Amino acid sequence: MKKLVFLRHGESQWNKENKFTGWTDVDLSERGIKEASEAGKLLKEEGYFFDVAFTSVLKRATRTLDIILEELGQTDDIPVHRSWRLNERNYGALQGLNKRETAEKEGEDQVLIWRRSFDIRPPEITKDDPRWSGNDELYKDVDEKYLPFAESLKDTIERVVPYWENNIVPELKAGKKILISGHGSGLRAFKTFLDKMPPEEVVKLNIPYTVPLVYEFDDDLNVIRSYYLGDSGEIEKVIKEVEQQGKVNAG
Repeated sequence: MKKLVFLRHGESQWNKENKFTGWTDVDLSERGIKEASEAGKLLKEEGYFFDVAFTSVLKRATRTLDIILEELGQTDDIPVHRSWRLNERNYGALQGLNKRETAEKEGEDQVLIWRRSFDIRPPEITKDDPRWSGNDELYKDVDEKYLPFAESLKDTIERVVPYWENNIVPELKAGKKILISGHGSGLRAFKTFLDKMPPEEVVKLNIPYTVPLVYEFDDDLNVIRSYYLGDSGEIEKVIKEVEQQGKVNAG
């Protein structure tokens, strides 16, 4: 049996402020740092160790990974691969806007469509917008044609699947134990792809912060099962918190 663990980063400062983040490079909040540490401790208690790790280039994911590897005592003995292809979904012109205020202005249904639909993009940014990733040094070596102005979940799946096939699958086939530190919609993209979820089911899918999501595969890389590690009641609370972020009455 082959095993892989996905993990959404800990709460970021903009998560705390209930803002659309996307490709904006925001650091962890104090709560996010604690969440990452607790996830690392849980993985250690459950006997997990890893041979290779993958992460996006965004600091909320890379820092979460660093904290987890420190808790596992694996900071010096594991290769870490960083790629923009594992970034969060690009939220375009919504990036930096407060989700609740946007719901008040545009309506909760519209915000839900932008956040959770399968193939509808948020409003796009333009090249002269400082938020466009082409203006960011992080992407100076990335061909401009790959830098989005906004992305739907479908777009995100099309971005991550080639990386899955070319970079992650070979490690799985080699029997490596893999940890992926990613983002909410980035992991929704993986889960939609791996579980072959129909688009109408995607709208109900929310990924909790720093709860290890374990996938087990057979030798042909068919999914045997997937499950979260940790207390089911606490996991449900975090999922509900994520679900409430785009609502007018969200706290």
